[in-house]
Amino acid sequence: MSPSEKRGETFVMTGEASPASEESLSFSTFVVGLGSAVLIHLGGAPNPETGRMEKDLSAARQNLDLLAMLREKTRGNLTAEEEKLVDNLLSDLRLRYVEASRK
Repeated sequence: MSPSEKRGETFVMTGEASPASEESLSFSTFVVGLGSAVLIHLGGAPNPETGRMEKDLSAARQNLDLLAMLREKTRGNLTAEEEKLVDNLLSDLRLRYVEASRK
C-alpha cells in the first residue's frame, strides 16, 4: 500500500516526519482554528474550499461543542492568556450561533 492510500479511516504513514515549521502549532493556534471553522459554518466567513458564504448550523454546533469540551478538559492546565482566549472565543461564537439560528 502506498503512503497516499487509505487503510480504513486512517492514512498509512511511512518515512520520517518533516521538520517543524517556523511557527509550530500552539494551543492558541489550534483554538483559533476551531473558532474559524465555527465562524465559516455560521456563514460569517467564506468557505475556503468554495469561496462562498455557506451556513451549516449542524457543523457549526459540532465545532462549538468540540471547543467547549476542550475548554472543560483543559480547565486548570491553561495559561491565563489561553483561558481568556478560549472563554472570549466561546462567548462570542455562542452569541453568533444564537443569532444565526434565528435567521
